[in-house]
Amino acid sequence: MPLTDRARIATSAGSPLPGEAIWQAVSRDGTHPMQTERAVHLLPLPALADNYIWLLHDDNGQAIVVDPGQSAPVEHALIKHGWQLRAILLTHHHDDHIGGVAGLLANHPVPVYAPDDARIPSASVHVADRGHVRLAAPQVDFEVIAVPGHTRSHVAYYGAGVLFAGDTLFSLGCGRLFEGTPAQMLTSLDRLATLPGDTQLCCAHEYTVANGRFAQTVEPGNTALAARLAEVRRLRDNHQPSLPVSLASELATNPFLRIDVPAVIDWCRRHHQPPADRTARFACLRAAKDVFHA
Repeated sequence: MPLTDRARIATSAGSPLPGEAIWQAVSRDGTHPMQTERAVHLLPLPALADNYIWLLHDDNGQAIVVDPGQSAPVEHALIKHGWQLRAILLTHHHDDHIGGVAGLLANHPVPVYAPDDARIPSASVHVADRGHVRLAAPQVDFEVIAVPGHTRSHVAYYGAGVLFAGDTLFSLGCGRLFEGTPAQMLTSLDRLATLPGDTQLCCAHEYTVANGRFAQTVEPGNTALAARLAEVRRLRDNHQPSLPVSLASELATNPFLRIDVPAVIDWCRRHHQPPADRTARFACLRAAKDVFHA
């Protein structure tokens, strides 16, 4: 599915597990003049301390899972809803994203799509930048986007109007730089920022409240940010995920996607970074977030 595809996201009927929310997207088949629509649904599964494992399924119960750090939440959801696992997608090698793969493969002999990295021994299909993951059931087509920064081999998957960003882009924040450089991460974020505004961001951690506190120190006058953070607090108070969220919302509120906005440039100037250097501004912002305590 090309990068111009769109999806409609809305609350979907169903009985989610505690702490879960079910969302619906529409996958469009651009190969036919009378574009057919196939509903696919998103289910974020809370796992470990603050991870989300993403399940995507169609109306026939065919499912894929993204970044299963644990197998038990996935197995629970599959059994509860009567879904059949068809594939596993991995964004990077960290154990909180791949720790459940072996357990799932023991019960579900499915392909595992992952970047070419020796630290992901369970991968059966290696993916690369601008490649595709095309599945018949559920019928989806994801473009692979290389996003080095958090790790050197990190990838994201975009399709059906949904972006599985792993630990590269968070709501109101971005991932730490464990293996990449500020220049690499900024380039990765710049690429993701070009996706359609109605793209639904599905990241792998519930960091939104903490990220929002830092973002408000950078742009205290950003009314869209204040509104988003109030919404997030309401959701979390009701034990609901703050995700997915539209990329348009992130472009209006996330300081790491707003490196060229005057308020962010001013913040960097106050922190002694030359405002003309985008990479230096990003590095300054990321370093400040690394030591920030609300």
